[in-house]
This record gives sequence, C-alpha cells and structure tokens, in this order.
Amino acid sequence: MTLGITWNEASARRLERQFLANPADEDTEVAEIVGAMLGAHAQVLSAAELSVGVRAVGVTRAGVRDALWGRRTLVKTYGPRGTVHLLPAAELPLWCAALPAVPSGASPFAAGVRVSEEQAREIVAAIGDALDGDALDGVCLTIDELSEEVVARVGSWAGDLVMPAFQGMWPRWRQVMHRAGQSGALCFGPDRGRKVTYTRPPRFTPMPAEEAVRELVRRYLRAYGPATPRGFAKWLAAGGGWAVELFGRLAGEGVIEEVVFEGEAGWWVVSGDTGFPEGGGAGGGGGGVRGVRLLPYFDAYGIAAQPRELLFPGDAYRRALARGQAGNYPVLLVDGVVAGVWHQRRRGRRMTVTVEPLGRLGASQERELLAQVERVGEVLEAEAELVVGEVAAGPHA
Repeated sequence: MTLGITWNEASARRLERQFLANPADEDTEVAEIVGAMLGAHAQVLSAAELSVGVRAVGVTRAGVRDALWGRRTLVKTYGPRGTVHLLPAAELPLWCAALPAVPSGASPFAAGVRVSEEQAREIVAAIGDALDGDALDGVCLTIDELSEEVVARVGSWAGDLVMPAFQGMWPRWRQVMHRAGQSGALCFGPDRGRKVTYTRPPRFTPMPAEEAVRELVRRYLRAYGPATPRGFAKWLAAGGGWAVELFGRLAGEGVIEEVVFEGEAGWWVVSGDTGFPEGGGAGGGGGGVRGVRLLPYFDAYGIAAQPRELLFPGDAYRRALARGQAGNYPVLLVDGVVAGVWHQRRRGRRMTVTVEPLGRLGASQERELLAQVERVGEVLEAEAELVVGEVAAGPHA
C-alpha cells in the first residue's frame, strides 16, 4: 500500500530537518547547518549569514565568516543552479562530482560569443592552474588578475570583450566561471579591500559521478521530500526529462520510493525514510509546528520546498514571488507557510525591519515576530527595531 502524506506532515518534517522548527544548539557546527540546507545562497553574503543564523542558537555573522575564512569548514563557490552558495568544505567531493554530471541546457550566448566544449575545458583547467594552491598558501587573485592568467594560458580569444555586463563588456572566458567553481577549480577568497578575490578550495578527491548524483537525490529528498523529479530539476536548473529518467532508474534500484502527497501520486522519498510527524495543523500550517520565522533573500527553504502554491498560499503567491520565482523577497513564515514579506534597512549599528503581514497576527505571534526581529539584529550585529507596515521595496532590493 502506497503511503499517503499530507502537506502538514511534510511541512513539519522539512521544518525540523531545516532547524526551523527548533534552532540548532550551540554545539552544532555551522557547516552541519549549511549541509542540512543543501547550501546557503550567498550572492549577497549577509543573506547567507542570516539563513544560517536564524537556524542556530548564538550564531552571528562573525561565526559564519570564521567558518568560511578562518577555520575553512565552509567554502563560498558556485553551487546549485550555477549561483553562489556556501557549501561545507567536507562535502566538496559530493558537490564537485554531482554538479558537473548534471546535463546543461543550450548556451544562452550568441554564436559569436559562446565557447565550445573543448574551449570550456581549457578555460577551467587554466583557472585551476592559475589558482594552484589554496588561500592558506596565499594564492588569491582578483578578477582582473585571474583574467590575465587565463588569457596567458589559453590565448587572446579567451579575453575578447564579448559578454554584455553591467556597465561594459566582460571577457569571453567568464561565461564558464560557474563551471570552474562547480568542478572544484575555483572558489571565492577573502576580499582584498573592496575587491573580490578567487582561490582554489582545499584539495579533495571527487566521488564517482554516478554515485554523487545518486547521493544528491537522497540528500535532497531527506531535506525537502516528498518531491517530484521536476521539482528536483527546478532546484538544480536541470532538464525535467533528465530528472524523470534519473528518478525512474533510482526507483528501479530501490533507492527511492513513491508516495501519495496531498492525494497525488508521483512524489518520492528515500526508501525507508517514511517517518513523518503527525499532521493536524489548522489552515494548511506546519502540522503541529507552530511559530513565526523571518527568512532572508533566497533562503534554501523557500527555494526548494514544493509545491510552491501550498508554501505560498493565497495572496502570498502574488505578493512574495516574482513571476512565480521564489527568493526575490525575504519572507515571513507563520506556522510553516509564507504569510508576508519584510525588508531591512541599516544605518550604522541600527537597523529597521519592516514586516508586511498578509493577515492579522495574534498577540503571541506579534511577540514572536518581535523576538525574530531581535534575532535578525543579533545575527547581523545590529540593534534592530520592528515596524509593521507595507514594504515599499521591490524584489531583491
């Protein structure tokens, strides 16, 4: 008999496994929290710091940066979807084997701009050679320094200014920068003043690619399951057909099993991982997990948890998504579903956090919200005050 799972049950388990039902204690390593999230989106580092901090007792941005630049248990690099993430350094053998094994789509660049597969491999190898060593050995290059090294190794064609950028043109080689990060040839180093630097991550031996992809599916389903192949593909920015074929193969091997989710077949969990907290929350909430949470831009929970119409119910789908895309607005979670948006503005040590609930909050929820705002201030090392009202800032402001 196929197991039937409700939204409340799935939501409760996801929140627990994400350290959002109960924050991790002070003995939990920052890298363990990031591992449970399957990476913290770090295009804006303060958002990643906040994603980690709201999931742990006592962690501030200083603790995240120490794990990143001091103890180096975290690496800032290109992760899922080719976007910048914090990943546990100990998990690079998994990520840097699985991500290159995901089939890429057609190049978005014009024929005269794009590089061939052979050229892409040359560029990635050149980047790795230029950054040979790691940050502890002092090999950290700015983007201009790295560009000079790449062009010197592969030829002037790599430096052709053909890629439209913010206020100019970028050299051709930069279109495969994310690929260098995903393969372990490159990661971010500490800033040099106002300039970003790049280095090479700690040495590691990648897992076999097929084993890594299988493990990534298991990790994703443990964290965010039940899930569909297309949900997994969306999270990775991969082809839906590839994911359907992959799930079918893993089902045949007994790695994953099908469940019925909210009355619909075609959802999957890791085989044997069928324990869920009892449902019972009212109004589509978190299945017994009650509480108010503030999640920053591109928090992993809002990106990965599906189906999106249940995580963003009613007005939240219109207000907290940008053309159906999650992550562009920081969100207010109430009982496990999105119930508003928020925005923070900082001036020195003081921070104003404006929260726009989409419904009325009860007295206890208002107290929880105030505590969450104070926690945001603690993580970002600021004195935060709460303002309840309309958020005027647009997406990703």
